[in-house]
Parts: sequence; structure tokens; C-alpha cells
Amino acid sequence: MIRLKDKVAVVTGASSGIGRATSLLFAKEGASVVAVARRKERLYELAEQAEKQGGGPIVAFPGDITNKEDVENMLALAVERFGRLDVLVNNAGVMDEMTPVGEVEDELWNRVITINLTGPFYACREAVKLMVDQEAGNIINVASVGGIGGSRAGTSYTASKFGLVGMTKNIAYQYALKGIRCNAICPGGVDTEIGVGIANPSPFGIERVMAGAQNNPRSGTAEEIANIALFLASEESSFVNGAILVADAGWTAY
Repeated sequence: MIRLKDKVAVVTGASSGIGRATSLLFAKEGASVVAVARRKERLYELAEQAEKQGGGPIVAFPGDITNKEDVENMLALAVERFGRLDVLVNNAGVMDEMTPVGEVEDELWNRVITINLTGPFYACREAVKLMVDQEAGNIINVASVGGIGGSRAGTSYTASKFGLVGMTKNIAYQYALKGIRCNAICPGGVDTEIGVGIANPSPFGIERVMAGAQNNPRSGTAEEIANIALFLASEESSFVNGAILVADAGWTAY
């Protein structure tokens, strides 16, 4: 069974990690995918890989989700090339060096909030307009266990992911009667390049974050999270709306 046959998806943060794995899996399952990221060379490699694997195409869109014009254009490209927008996956994100509130500089706060929350807001705002006209649509926000717990990261990241979880629930209920679903995935530790954003962690912040890290059973893979995104994007999850799906090997169950 091809689970996303004739579906059109936009995936942000697609040059690596969860976004890359999700783009490839969606294409393999029959979707036409607009893959969005700033690193255009990686996007072109991704499109070539999709062509080799068979299934739906991946179209590269080099862009910045914090730029409103880029966000509008990435969604317009999906409609222009494929006629509609069925699925939006807001995956792009950045870490915050585990910085506690007393050490957060304005620049760090603004950068993290803009990438992790304002960018998805821009995308959701534009996507919902298209989906209301279609009377159908599906938004998947990649949040984090940092969006449901108090010390999986620093203040900026935690606030951004709590905000994304709240926005997910708000969209889900308010647009439920318009044929639009909105759900969030909250991964625990996953082996992706987001860890590159932890080059110089705050000594105090990392000590507090790591206090509970020994309780984490294991890290996940990008492919494991992509499989959850596939479920949420497919009709198999048609009754799932406003859900915050935690994928962390049981870490937050402790």
C-alpha cells in the first residue's frame, strides 16, 4: 500500500536529520515533496536520491523559514508545481547552548524563538489559508520533549517548543471543522545535526539539563521520527488531531 499517493507535502529543515529522512520517506510513499532548507547543495543531493529510490519527486527550495517571503514562496511553489498542499511538516529548528534565563542574551533569545516558533507560525498561517479553501489539510509540527518538560534544554529552546505545542493544539481545535488536522511530535534525544547547536554550552545550564539525562533509555534515529510523521500524514491517523505524540523510548515516563 502506498500511503501518501498523490499527496503534496512541504518539509522544512530538509537538508539533514529528521527533515531529510521525512522527505525521503514521504516521496517513497508516493508524495510530491517540496524540501526546504538553507543548504541548497544538500537539497539537490536529496532530490537526486529521491529520483533514484523511485516514488514521488522531491523539489528543492533553498530558503529561510524566518523570512516571510521565503515561507510564502515555498508554499506557493507546492501549489504551482503540484496543484495543492496536503501536508506541512514544520521541522526546522535550532538549539540554544543550554543557556539558563539569567544568562540569555537578547540575540540568542530572538534567534531561537524566530527559528523555532515564528518560522512555523509563518508557515502555519499561510498553509491554513490554502487548506481552508481546499477544506482539507494536515500540519505536523516537530516540537520536542523540551516542549513538555522544564529542563531538557535552555530557556529559549524550552519556551519556543512549549509555544509550538500550544500553537499546535490551538490550530487543531479551531480548524477541526474545516477539515484540517494539526499534531506535534515531541522527540527525545535523536541523533541529528541539531546537536551542532551545542558547541559552547553554559556550564550551569548543561549541568542542570544533564541531571536527568542518565534516565534516558536511548537516543532515537531520524528514520524513527520520520515513521511517526508518515503515520500522522496518512489517512491511518484520520481521527488524530491536536495530539502531542512523544517519541523518547520512555524517557519522560520516568
